[in-house]
Amino acid sequence: MKKLLALLLAALMLTFCFVGCQTPEKTIVVGYTIYAPMNYTDENGKLVGFDTELATAVFENLGYKVLFQEIVWGSRYTDLNAGTIDCIWNGFTANCPDNDDGIQRSEKVDFSYNYMENRQVIVVKKNSGIASAADLSGKQGAAESGSAGETYGNTFEGVTIKGFDVQTKCIFEVNAGTADFAVVDAQLAKSYVGKGDYADLMVIDGLSSDVEYYAIVFRKGSELTALVNEQLEKLAADGTIAALAEKYNVATTAITDFSDQK
Repeated sequence: MKKLLALLLAALMLTFCFVGCQTPEKTIVVGYTIYAPMNYTDENGKLVGFDTELATAVFENLGYKVLFQEIVWGSRYTDLNAGTIDCIWNGFTANCPDNDDGIQRSEKVDFSYNYMENRQVIVVKKNSGIASAADLSGKQGAAESGSAGETYGNTFEGVTIKGFDVQTKCIFEVNAGTADFAVVDAQLAKSYVGKGDYADLMVIDGLSSDVEYYAIVFRKGSELTALVNEQLEKLAADGTIAALAEKYNVATTAITDFSDQK
């Protein structure tokens, strides 16, 4: 009997150890805003997009369960440094010519490799009469607060820029006639302008910013930066990035060779 009880006790201990001593699943929280074609919900309510799928592929390869957390762009650094999110993967401009709160972005956070090209563009109604920088003087603009678009909008003389928490609201403001123009990412403009409810909007040729580069953002000193860079190289080599770029119509601006950034 004692031998049987000892065997049963040993079996129970092994069971408890198996259940309680397993390595817990790692979880990564990715901060994003709604921004087609990078992160947005499809007709079934599923979060999709170039950044969404690429982030999922990278972190699953690294053994993480990926959670996406929608953020307010103006609070992105606070959320990141507080640990509410582990990274920002949402068309973040790494080479913004201005700074945030008097500090260069590269001094506030760590950046991955640049993985996509972008520009800031000016969106207006087709019948607005705005065709040049001079025409913007005295006009009311809309841009995402704290964004490269807000910085670029303020380079034009005589304009007033009102900040919004997401870029899509800036497009809406122009469409509704409550703003004369919007300054948004070219990637977003390509997804909305001239289509559906925004068919009466257009991008002004010749008023785009210099080229910008998107990168993934991490807390200073994060070990994730190097790990993600390694995955970006692997996913470029096996064609994953190129396939996603084709799927989300960013094939001409996605970067699939990171050799010059090492």
